[in-house]
Amino acid sequence: MGVLRKKFWLITITAGLLSSLPSCKNPSQTVGQGLGETYSQFHYTGDGSILVSGHRGAWKNTQFPDNSLEGLQYATERVPGIFFEIDPRLTKDSVIILMHDETLDRTTNATGKVSESTFEELKEVRLRDYKGDITDYRIPTLEEVIRWSRGKTILNLDRKDVPLEATVALIKRCGAEEHIMLTVHTGAQARFYHDRLPNTMLSAWVRNDREYEDIAISGVPWSHIIAYVGPTINEGNRHIVEKLHGHGVRCMVGLSPTHDRLESKEERALGYLEEIKKKPDIIETDLPVELYEVLTNR
Repeated sequence: MGVLRKKFWLITITAGLLSSLPSCKNPSQTVGQGLGETYSQFHYTGDGSILVSGHRGAWKNTQFPDNSLEGLQYATERVPGIFFEIDPRLTKDSVIILMHDETLDRTTNATGKVSESTFEELKEVRLRDYKGDITDYRIPTLEEVIRWSRGKTILNLDRKDVPLEATVALIKRCGAEEHIMLTVHTGAQARFYHDRLPNTMLSAWVRNDREYEDIAISGVPWSHIIAYVGPTINEGNRHIVEKLHGHGVRCMVGLSPTHDRLESKEERALGYLEEIKKKPDIIETDLPVELYEVLTNR
């Protein structure tokens, strides 16, 4: 109750995604309240609640590589209500895996482009942690992560090189329409997804007036959208935040390029507090456990 008195509530997100088999062809029954529950969790109400989004999991200052299943598990065990932005990429044989970069060089013990490697080849690859040390962790497939996430979290799929049609096909095959979120950079992308997945939430880039108008004229209902407004809320975008709030849209800031890069935990905590005072509705971070500690102890 002390946390509630401080106007901070982390919402427990219930997500039913799919069955136990790798193919995702026989999804299980939805856990929780389904679509209505998902929408209510991401709907802006003005209650002062802040949701935490783990950017690529919980990879920074931990033993877990970014976009690893183990990193996602680590964060869900420590941050109630967390959801994640992850990075799907396509292998040479059209398997969708998780990998931030176009190449394997930075985050694995292999080299070359993801798109030039088969999944069988990638099964032998090991991921590196944030210090560059090789771990025992392997590259997960998106289907594998969707299976794991059932009843635990929501997955926000960033836009990389996977064709929109392939993303739609996988989500439908997994029966995950109501429990996946899709990042979109344009109104055209938003319209494409909404026409084919009308029950799927979208995370739209709305950093300025042009992007706001682009999403607005797409015709996608605001009830299906959260908005990334940039690394902070300031005088340059506050009017956009106010318009989005008028539509019931939660506004997200991303701290990966700013406070997450500060050297000490103390410096980062001060930076997080600075952003919290600006009243974002969602904070995306490379350090979700640290951010959660600041939110609960402020």
